Parts: sequence; C-alpha cells; structure tokens
Amino acid sequence: MSQHRRRPSGRQIARRRTVVAAAVVGAVVLGTGIGVWAATGHGGGGSTAEAPQQQPSGSGRAASSAAGAGTPTPTPTRSYPLSQAPLTIPAVRSHTAARGPGWRPVQGERVVVSDAALVDEGRLIAGELGLSYAGQKGANEDVKAGDLRLDLGGTGDPESYTMTVRGGSVRISGPGDAGVFYGTRTLKQEVHGGGSAPEGVVKDQPAKPQRGFMLDIARKSYTAGWIEARIRELGDLKFNQFGLHFSDDQGFRIESSTHPEIVSRNHLSKAQVRRIVALAAGRHIQVVPEIDSPGHLGAVLAAHPELQLRNAQGVPTKGAIDISKPASAKIVDDLLGEYADVFPGSYWNLGGDEYQALTVSNPQASYPQLAAAARRQYGSGATVADLTTGWLNARADTVRAHDRTMRAWNDGFLRGSSVQPAKDLQVAYWTGKEIGARKPAEYLSAGRKVLNYNDEFLYYVLGEPNTFVYPTGQRIYQQWNPRVLRGTTAVSSAYDSRILGGSFAVWSDLADSQTQDQVAAGIRMPLRATAQKLWDPRTPSMSWTRFKTLAGKLG
Repeated sequence: MSQHRRRPSGRQIARRRTVVAAAVVGAVVLGTGIGVWAATGHGGGGSTAEAPQQQPSGSGRAASSAAGAGTPTPTPTRSYPLSQAPLTIPAVRSHTAARGPGWRPVQGERVVVSDAALVDEGRLIAGELGLSYAGQKGANEDVKAGDLRLDLGGTGDPESYTMTVRGGSVRISGPGDAGVFYGTRTLKQEVHGGGSAPEGVVKDQPAKPQRGFMLDIARKSYTAGWIEARIRELGDLKFNQFGLHFSDDQGFRIESSTHPEIVSRNHLSKAQVRRIVALAAGRHIQVVPEIDSPGHLGAVLAAHPELQLRNAQGVPTKGAIDISKPASAKIVDDLLGEYADVFPGSYWNLGGDEYQALTVSNPQASYPQLAAAARRQYGSGATVADLTTGWLNARADTVRAHDRTMRAWNDGFLRGSSVQPAKDLQVAYWTGKEIGARKPAEYLSAGRKVLNYNDEFLYYVLGEPNTFVYPTGQRIYQQWNPRVLRGTTAVSSAYDSRILGGSFAVWSDLADSQTQDQVAAGIRMPLRATAQKLWDPRTPSMSWTRFKTLAGKLG
C-alpha cells in the first residue's frame, strides 16, 4: 500500500462528510456504536471502553481547512466492545478476547501462504470466502491490510492451530497443514454464521486423534456425488476419517480387476473412488476401506459357491467362507492387495465379526472340516475359534505388508481362543451383545487401543431392525463421550489415552427404508453432535437448543 495519499478535493471532502454523517445517524437509529459491526453474530457483551481513536478519511486538518474553520470539526470515534468467542461446530477450545473491528472478507482482498504445503488450503478458503489467492509470500513481503495469511510453524499437535484476528487482518498458523486447515474451517463458520471473525486469538486442537464417519455402501448403493457431499460436510466439521464398508452379503460395490465377477451391477468405478479419495485428502480426511471376512462375504460367494461354508449336513451357512480351503484365503488376499493401491491411507478395517460358524452350540461337530483344519494347523486341542483367529491374523499379515494400521470389530476378538489376535490390531468396539461378550475394559486393560463405535449412540441402521433406533443428536450431545464405549456407562478415565476416538456409522440393513437424501437429513445433527464430543468430550457450555439453532445458522 502506498505511503503517500493525495489531498482530497472539496467535492470528495463533502461526500465523505455526508457518508460519516449518515453513518452517525444510522448508528443512532440502530442503537449501536459506530464500528461495532465486528460483533455481528457474536454478541455485544463486554466493556465498551473506547479503543484507540481512528480518524475517518477526510477528517482532521484537510477537512477543517476545506471548511474554512479556525478549529477542527469534531469527528466521531470508534468504540468496540470486548470480543466474544466465535460460535462454531465444534466449539473452539480457547479464545482470548480483544477490542477491535474484527475481520470480514471483502472482495479483492487476498489469501497468502507462507509455505507451498498450504497451497490447497489457501486456494480452498479463498474460493469459499470470495477472496483472491495471491500465492506464497514471506512474512514481511508485500503485506496488505485485510490479508488472510496461512503459516506453518511451531511445535505440538499437527492438528492444532492458532488464529489471530488483529488490525483488520487474520493469521492462521499451526505446526501441520491439517491444523491450518481446521483453522480455515473455524474462520469459514465464523463468517457464514456472523458475517465476521471477532478480534482476538483462538487456540484450538482436538481431544481425540481419530474422528470418523462410516458408510455401508455394500447393502445400499450411494452415488459418488452424495458421498462427495458428505466428505465436504465432514471436512467442515473437522472429522478426519471416512470409513467405506463396500463388501457384504448384499453387494460388492467397487470395480475390481482381479475378480470382476464379484462386482455388483450398481457400483463405483475406481476412477470415481480415486476422486473421492483425493477430495477427502484435500480436506485431511483418510478413507478407511473395509472388506469384512470371514463372514459377510455373500456377494463374493455368489460368484464362487465352491467356497461357501457348509455344515456337516451340506447346508450352506449365510455369508461365511470356508476358511479350511486355501482358495478362500487367496481370493480375499487378492482383493486386499488390489485395493491397497486404491486406498493409500494409513488405516484398514479387516472386519472379523459375526462368522456364523461360531454361533452354533458345537462348532467342531457342526463344521468338521474346520475342526480338522484347526488341528492340522494348531495341534490336537485346537478349535474352530483358533482357526478363525488365525484367519484374521493372516489377513492382518497381508495388509501389514502394505504398511497399514489395522482394526477389527470387537466380536472378532474371540474369547477362549488359544490363538491370540495380532498385537497391533486395534479394536473397533461396537457392541456388547455378541456371544461371549467382553466389557471394553478387558480390551483396554490388556493394552489394546480402541475406537468407539458404540451402537447405543452411534449406529444409524436403516429401517431400525432388531432393537436399533435412529440415534439423535441431542442424545449424543447430552449423554455420550468417547469413554462411553458400551451402553451408557463410561469406562475409567485411566483408559482415556487408549481410546483413540470414535466414529458415527450408517448401516444399510433395510436399504429401501430411506433414500440417500433422507439419510443425509437424518444424520445431520448426530454428525454435528459427534464432532463436538470428539473435539472436546467435556460437557458443552451451550445448551442443546442453542446448539441446534447454531447448526441451522451455520448451514
């Protein structure tokens, strides 16, 4: 900005006086002080002591000279209330109030970044707020009033950030690009909710490192566009995982080159999936795939009936693959290897739940081929449970070779098996209703890391089969936190560090019960409540009624 200003003409001075006078009159009519626009949407509380005076253009010596007066014409001063914390979902953890005009985006103002790693974040927020993206600039290079600056720097949680609103500009900084991105989400919500960002400093970071949403596309086909819309929604709410359950008894929903015969008619192409993965990555969301086995493989078995598990009477067992056959392991490993290239993130869900061979009273008698395979592999006293745990460990070996962190459903960790699940398997805890159910504390006390999928609060099961009911945002907001892993009772706070976070899940059991648009509407408030409690598990200071109103305002 130039350091020299041309002396205004008499006509310009007159026009400016008219504008100032109109502003004064308007402020009196509205019952507000001049210059408090920054408090819009954030309340007007706090002291109203005057901030340092700022003279409007055309005031002072030039204005009095043009008027021919011997004494300066009195000019209005700006007075700002103490700012209030921004209203966002999830709520920010800390805000230091200040007095000042705050910041609002003005067309023609800029977004600049300090590091090439922030280019995507800079371009995204510039487009969302109608600003121009000015590229990478040094800290003291080409600084302009009104700039939104994104910086990398500092140490600590890479998902933490600091946002400083001061002097008509904004600076968002953090040790990692994820944290800077979350800062832009806070800013976007501030502007959309109240028109401006309040003066002061926000310091913010999540309580839990894994904040997820899981979608069952195997039982119900969802369009790529719908999935992409959910990813944008999740990004704005600071979720960082998107689980994709794409293989089950009802369908296999992603194109396959190794086994095209298993793919359902309605499916996503790999090109569509790669676009989804890229969109998610741009919002710091990892897509976590799941090919569940050895149960829930009905779609695969429809094309390979020779691998279907059958009992001693030759009756097929729904969804279950015969894990005594080497060809069963080969086809699943083929798929795991194929999709490792499609989903390059750090995490993988192996499933492992509800293998129907283990639900009968005597698995060894009902499935003699499994019992024989168990004895061959693990010794004379081995059981079908041992063989099933060995299957899970072998699939973990396949995925581990692709440098992934693996999880499995808690009912895949079998009680009474002499073969122990791999030590690096994380527990996706969803139920306490399985045969031989174990309380969450048993996994935690054994040193397992656990992710919370509590079906009492976080399971949105289409059609509400069995005892399921659609979860509400209010119930999550008021009664759940990441330590409530099973039912409504929290585990000891001593285990908190082993609880990685949680995930809201949509299961499509009765697929036609809702359209995909009805699903989007039904999960809207539960997602927001889950986001709040994963970011900050403490009892929220805002009432549910106000939270719901805020969600409507933010869109």
